Amino acid sequence: MRIVLKYLQVALKTTFLFTLLTSLFFLSGCNSKKKDIYKCMSAEEIYELGQNHMTKGKYGDAIKDFEALESRYPYGEKSSNAQLALITAYYKRSEYALALSTVDRFIRMNPRHPDVDYAHYLKGMVSFDQNTTLLYRHLPIDRSLRDSTPAHQSFAAFKELVELYPNSKYAPEARQRMVALRDQLANHELAAVQYYMKRGAYLSAANRANYIVQNYNQSQAVPQALCSMVISYKKLGMEQLSADAENVLKTNFPNHPIK
Repeated sequence: MRIVLKYLQVALKTTFLFTLLTSLFFLSGCNSKKKDIYKCMSAEEIYELGQNHMTKGKYGDAIKDFEALESRYPYGEKSSNAQLALITAYYKRSEYALALSTVDRFIRMNPRHPDVDYAHYLKGMVSFDQNTTLLYRHLPIDRSLRDSTPAHQSFAAFKELVELYPNSKYAPEARQRMVALRDQLANHELAAVQYYMKRGAYLSAANRANYIVQNYNQSQAVPQALCSMVISYKKLGMEQLSADAENVLKTNFPNHPIK
């Protein structure tokens, strides 16, 4: 009988401890920051937390907040706004690949969002910053010799912005940046022209120079491109094309030497 009572007491103690631990676990569910700080937060609360982190420059924390909001509340206004804020946070953290993939997803899923023009602007800015990274800012590297892919992507994004939303408050800045990008891209092509000419590849040089004239006709590289066309066509024995290029050069840039 004593043995039975002893086992019964042990069983009761075990049951009591299990019940106590279970109760403590459930009671701590909404208070444990280590496990899931978002567990008992609404979409609005998570969004405000992310915005507070953005204001303080804590972009890494903001990214966690907005990613959590997206995963817990994938539909609704706060979710789309969180995507937009997430793009900004990635951009501020120089996480360019994530920023670009997120902005493309946002534009695709929210074509009528009131701030979709801002998304296009951010897309241009992400590539623009890639084009002028910290490494290039402090090294004596001619921009015309760099990979022009980010510049092309930035120009295309800004162009899409000003064409789709010409009255957007971001359009004036986009147009200004397009001017700088146009000159850079033209100079990149001009560097290729000069490369071909040094190696006697005059047909390639002429074609590349003609591309500059056709696609970047407002850039500072146009007169030198026309000059390269005059020389290259002459070297190829294409006298009429050389004369036509020289006529355009003298009409539009009368003081530019042919060299």
